[in-house]
Amino acid sequence: MSVRRVVGTETEYAVMADRGNPVRWSFDVILGAGADGDARRIRWDYRQEDPVNDMRGRRLERAAARPEMLTDEPQRQITNVLADNGGRLYVDHAHPEYSSPETCDPFTAVAYDTAGDVLMRRAAEHANAEGLDDGTLRLYRNNVDGKGASWGSHENYLMRRDVPFDATAAMMTAHFVTRQQYVGSGRIGLGERGERAGYQLSQRADYFHMNVALQTTFDRPIVNTRDEAHAPADMRRLHVIVGDANRMDVPRVLKLGTTSMLLWTLEHADEAGIDVASRLEQLRLADPVDAMHRVSHDLTLAEPLALAHGGTMTAWQIQVMLNALVYETAAAVHGTDTRGEPVWPDRETRSVMAMWKQALLDVAAIRHADDGERLQSTAEAGRLEWLLKWQLVERMRRRLHPDEPLERALADPRLQAIDLRWASLDESESIYARLRGRTERTASDDEIAQAVDTPPADTRAWLRGTLVRRWPEQLRAVSWTHVTTRDDADGRQWTLDMSDPHAFTQEACAEVLAGADDAWGAVRALGATPAPRPRDGDARNAV
Repeated sequence: MSVRRVVGTETEYAVMADRGNPVRWSFDVILGAGADGDARRIRWDYRQEDPVNDMRGRRLERAAARPEMLTDEPQRQITNVLADNGGRLYVDHAHPEYSSPETCDPFTAVAYDTAGDVLMRRAAEHANAEGLDDGTLRLYRNNVDGKGASWGSHENYLMRRDVPFDATAAMMTAHFVTRQQYVGSGRIGLGERGERAGYQLSQRADYFHMNVALQTTFDRPIVNTRDEAHAPADMRRLHVIVGDANRMDVPRVLKLGTTSMLLWTLEHADEAGIDVASRLEQLRLADPVDAMHRVSHDLTLAEPLALAHGGTMTAWQIQVMLNALVYETAAAVHGTDTRGEPVWPDRETRSVMAMWKQALLDVAAIRHADDGERLQSTAEAGRLEWLLKWQLVERMRRRLHPDEPLERALADPRLQAIDLRWASLDESESIYARLRGRTERTASDDEIAQAVDTPPADTRAWLRGTLVRRWPEQLRAVSWTHVTTRDDADGRQWTLDMSDPHAFTQEACAEVLAGADDAWGAVRALGATPAPRPRDGDARNAV
């Protein structure tokens, strides 16, 4: 039972300029991302994508799907750039987006997630160097505009397909509604359009209106059911859309780490002899959507949430119960040491469980502190992003509006600007960049720099990134699971199936690539087969 599993992140960035068309700005950023090389010429291979497949054992008819759901439809403009680190930069729903490469633990994942900020900042700098008519492009790592729009920061987890969907949905609902207390990034404004003044824990919470559903851009569900594994048939990808675009490291590690541990609990509960369904029934919320909003709006951290069977629990109590369930399962599977602690199998798992415990202690401490004490809570603010941002807002309120409550003072645009400046990728403007040294970090500057240019060594991302870096002009199409290249001698195309994310690692492929003179020789040596001819009229199959 370990936190180690294949994970990855997707981050949509807000883009702003002095004038012009926001959609055009996003294309300018991605064109800027490909300005230095031939990777912009590589097509994204949409053939393996299936956005209408549902985890609940059904499919949505394509004709019934809203256009924005059909993410496997190629756009006419160049919208994809493959990064040397094995990730992808592209335009999605009028936002520039970065998808990190596959990684095997939350700490590595956060380093590669942060690498996306560096790549996007460079892309904007390239675009601005072209002298755009729209003026200076600026990028922000956030989720809302305060006027009704929201964009995503998604998590992806590879998990066993034999785990019943109902158990997964029940576990994740309880977790996603309540984890906001330690992973929220903070937001000024309540409601989708900021209809009410106030401060809340999460940027995304107000934009969720369903418990379980397939879509991601409207009537957003707490548990998304898109079944597109990019992996062998016995595995599925849990696609999570409820998270905030955090700047701080600790909340991002906790998002990925705690969720991964709960998935391991689902996968091993039977082995531990635990009736996980009955345990989760005790935590079933009467109205998860309402609870999602209540938790985010509750700065007391103590509001009771109605349970389906009657009675109430606070978000903190539900998190304590989930944490205890992980401990109980791990103790049954691995045994315990002389202190009664489960014998965690690796350093990453021990670290995540210690961080989860500390997060619960931090929330408890802040719950029992008044505003004056919260302002002085420097250690907790170095780990809780919403708290550190709240401290900035509250100190400015006391200076500018000492006699007004926070709710009224938040009408001041100088206070509202804190949200935007916190999220800015421009380090000369970013409040977060100035305060980064006061936060606990899990990835060093050197580790982030390496993640920008070098793919993870222990997943298939290593081969993808290495091929993109060495032979971009020879690659015809790339996806998460396939690489297609063309032999210049005979014009024949070869496709390598990389469905197993644990294969095609540096250890497995480095010797082959060292002896290869070209991309098609390398992929043939690794097992590529002749590429199928595209079916007439199907743009998704064109490579």
